[in-house]
Amino acid sequence: RLSCIRNNIWLASCGVLSSGLAVLSSFGLMLFCGVPFVVTVANAPFLILGVGVDDMFIMIASWEQSSRKKEKSSVKSLLAETYAEAALSVTITTLTDVLAFFIGTWTAFPSVRSFCLYTGTAFVFCYVYTMTFFGAVLVLNHKREQGNRHWLTCMRVRVGEDEAESSCLYNACCIGSCSRQPSQPAGEHPMSVFFKKYYGPFVTNKWIKLLMVLLYGAYLGGSVYGCTQIREGIDLRNLANDDSYVVPYYDDDEKYFSTYGPRVMVVITESVDYWNETVRLGIESCAQNLE
Repeated sequence: RLSCIRNNIWLASCGVLSSGLAVLSSFGLMLFCGVPFVVTVANAPFLILGVGVDDMFIMIASWEQSSRKKEKSSVKSLLAETYAEAALSVTITTLTDVLAFFIGTWTAFPSVRSFCLYTGTAFVFCYVYTMTFFGAVLVLNHKREQGNRHWLTCMRVRVGEDEAESSCLYNACCIGSCSRQPSQPAGEHPMSVFFKKYYGPFVTNKWIKLLMVLLYGAYLGGSVYGCTQIREGIDLRNLANDDSYVVPYYDDDEKYFSTYGPRVMVVITESVDYWNETVRLGIESCAQNLE
């Protein structure tokens, strides 16, 4: 927003900070518990950031809707209304993510197990910080707006008669809005107006609904065909460090020995008399039969 009071830059920054705190907390806890850190774990912060920012947008949208419906309500009732609207969806998305990654800890690959442990724990911390830390930030930002304080300096914005003839740019940067009325509640977000007035009526048109059904049918058919083309398997090189000896080993094995198929090894677990000619002939006969 152009208003220096309604601007929510610090609110968005604290939402990103909440995700960062979740990553630090989960990594610290897992390292303290002795869970090995592997290279694949370095991808976890990007997943946590995506989910954390998504939860942040849900919380902000619910807070603004509650503020418009209950302009004169107390902060406690506004926060309660926000949690009533946003907490359910945030809880469900977090629960599904946590279950998905903790189920992944049952794998036999240690690197995948570590990645799932780190990421699943980070989702738990992300949920906790969103419900506690970010909720407190929402309240502090609301109090700043109610006090007509600047978004950057938190200094009280002066609104007087002498600014009546000032330019719109000066009023937006130093007063709060071009209309010189910073204390008015924020209007409906343009994106909400677009979906309500334009996109909603567009997709409910009968011809558009028919087109949507046809497109979904084509998508479903392509998905079914794609499922029949999937090959199950995993490249073990992706589960090792970049400087590991395993990577060039598999590269050379694929380059020079892929045409021979897998190697078969035979192990004799019993103690045998190799000096006995009959035993040696039996072992050679066994090897020939296997070949």
